Formats: sequence, structure tokens, C-alpha cells
Amino acid sequence: MNTENVVALVTGANRGLGRRFAEQLVARGAKVYAGARRPETVDLPAVIPVQLDITDPESIRRAAELASDVTVVINNAGVSTRSTLLDGALDDIRLEMETHYFGTLQVIRAFAPIIERNGASSGGGAILNVLSVLSWAHPPTSGAYAAAKAAGWALTDAVRTELAPKGIHVAALHVGYMDTDMVPYVPADQKTDPGVVAKLALDGLFAGENEILGDALTRTVKAQLSAPPR
Repeated sequence: MNTENVVALVTGANRGLGRRFAEQLVARGAKVYAGARRPETVDLPAVIPVQLDITDPESIRRAAELASDVTVVINNAGVSTRSTLLDGALDDIRLEMETHYFGTLQVIRAFAPIIERNGASSGGGAILNVLSVLSWAHPPTSGAYAAAKAAGWALTDAVRTELAPKGIHVAALHVGYMDTDMVPYVPADQKTDPGVVAKLALDGLFAGENEILGDALTRTVKAQLSAPPR
């Protein structure tokens, strides 16, 4: 796609990786809508805060109405309940799926026609879904999160094929632990700088890559998917 005159929506842009995405898109010359459930928490200059709760269809509808010139969507908003599947609270497990699967899907359904319309005159559009190394590795201690991210991986592959004829490129970012407030319990030496991940992801998205692997752990896990069983 033509990366000039990009108009991007970043969900969950008030902190963590989403904030880094918004920062770097602005630095690349893009117009950026910064989506957050509480837009007053968005403190980045040169972005347009947008109230957006991806589990609320009415909130998504209002955001799509406001950000009607978008050509790129970064589906970054997420949650981590750390729920197990056998004894975790069902409400937490549903929240993981509502956020990472249904929420992401609802954003795509709302913005795909907008991206198609605007991309027709600007060289196409793109969607990046932020997934996880746990799309492929499924530890029981994060069963709800892993199941939801695996569903998000399947969603991404399916809509990529569906949206390609409309000139919309769909990519996935898979990454392990990052230095954000979502995982304060993880030792610092096991976490990746989210700014580095954001740059890698945007470079890959605009280069037309389908799958972007954000760190060494993710690359190792992905390589093992095709390894013969022991």
C-alpha cells in the first residue's frame, strides 16, 4: 500500500504497545485516531482521541462515524485476566473472547467498508491484528488468553483472504512479553521494548507482510510448529 497520507485508527492507544503505535505513526506523518475506553487518558500530542470500547457495538459505530477517513486500523486493544479454563471465572473467560475475538471482529466489520472506500484512491488500506506467541503456545496458566488469541489468529487468516479482493491487506503481529503494565510480574530481562515491536510491526505491515514475529521467543515457537513430534 501507499504509505503516504495514511489515516490510522489505533485501538487501546492510551498506554503500552498501542501508545507506541500511535507515536510512531505520527512520526511517520500519519493522521492518527487514538482509541481508548477513556479518551481523556490519551496524552499524546498530534492525535485525535476517540472513545472506543471494542466490546460495545454502539461505541464502535460512533468511532467509525467519527473516523470516516481511516485507511489503516491497528487492532491492539486487549485484556489479560490470567484465567485458567477449568477453574477460572467464566465471566473472565468470556471477556477474553469478547475482546480478542468478537471485539476485533466487530472493529473489522465496521471499518472494512471505510478502508475499502478510502483506499481506492490512496493505493489500498491495511489492518493489523495484535496477537501473541500464545496464539501457538497454550500454557494452562493462561488458557483463556491463549484460546482467545488462537481464535484471533484464525480470524486474521480468514479475513485476510476475504478482504484481499477489496484491496485491504490484513497482517498479524505475534509477540511475547513486552515491557508494559499488563505484565508487571514478568522479570524485565524477559520482556521486549514495545517501541521496538511497534516499529517492526509497522515496517512489516507497510511492506505487505502477512505475519510479523516480534521477538526471539515468538520466532522460536513458530519454528517449532513444523517440527516433527517427539
